[in-house]
Amino acid sequence: MAVKVYIDGQEGTTGLKILERFEGRNDIELLRIDEDKRKDPEERKKLIFASDYTFLCLPDTASREAVQLAQGSDTRIIDASTAHRTNPDWAYGFPELSAAFREKIEKSSRVAVPGCYASGFISIVYPLVASGVMPAFYPVFAYATSGYSGAGKKGIASYENPDKPKELYSPRQYALNMNHKHLPEMQKITGLAYKPMFNPIVDNYYSGMVVSVPIQSRLLQKKYTPEDVREVLYENYKDSNFIEVKPAGSECVPDGFLASNALSGTNKMEIYVFGDNEQMLLCSRLDNLGKGASGAAVQCLNIMMGIDETTGLI
Repeated sequence: MAVKVYIDGQEGTTGLKILERFEGRNDIELLRIDEDKRKDPEERKKLIFASDYTFLCLPDTASREAVQLAQGSDTRIIDASTAHRTNPDWAYGFPELSAAFREKIEKSSRVAVPGCYASGFISIVYPLVASGVMPAFYPVFAYATSGYSGAGKKGIASYENPDKPKELYSPRQYALNMNHKHLPEMQKITGLAYKPMFNPIVDNYYSGMVVSVPIQSRLLQKKYTPEDVREVLYENYKDSNFIEVKPAGSECVPDGFLASNALSGTNKMEIYVFGDNEQMLLCSRLDNLGKGASGAAVQCLNIMMGIDETTGLI
């Protein structure tokens, strides 16, 4: 019997991608809202109450309002906004981090899907802090390159305008006030004692990203080789369907370049360990619309349904 699913915000980038991933699935009955009622609270509430699962693909404020609308219903909510990612009452939707994360997703009626940058960052830092390789007080810095698909409808339109200004043909740094919206979850989920520094960069391509975390070995509490660090990451993800930890060293990038868009359209993530015994560069490559958004949301749905988590994703 098909479960009933409603996507609140089905016309946004993430909502549309979730719809794409449902194509061909006969275990889901999609509940659609009329175009002229997309912002009607009563109509949205009716569909939330009628659904078994509700996806929230909305701005933060609208997401919080939707949760209020859902009070008293039996629907299980999967929220793709930043509104609930640090709320301890919500499951954090990154099942590969540990058995405890996966179990909470399975049992919870409220799941917060990680942010795209946060997914890449946490995939690297969480296992290192949990294993003791990286002390919680380590002064973490991260930078990332991303396609423009995460910039919202207005941003996407700007990049796809044939008359766009020359600046949009160049990589552009942003969130220069050091208060990017993903920072709270990046710190909380990894267990870092201090907020990491984070430098995001948007570039003139559609989707895909690489999040990079440099490590100075002299700041760790003992010496680790790249192979040591790679082994910790590998052990954490060795049973994953979607995350692959590459061999340590630059040999796994034959041409010497790590492209940010190589995993676009997938729910895959690749983790790399470069460098030597003194300095290492850890990189996580993913699709910001896949494992960093819609793919992760569908993966959480599958786990909550108790079915193969790869359904509709490979």
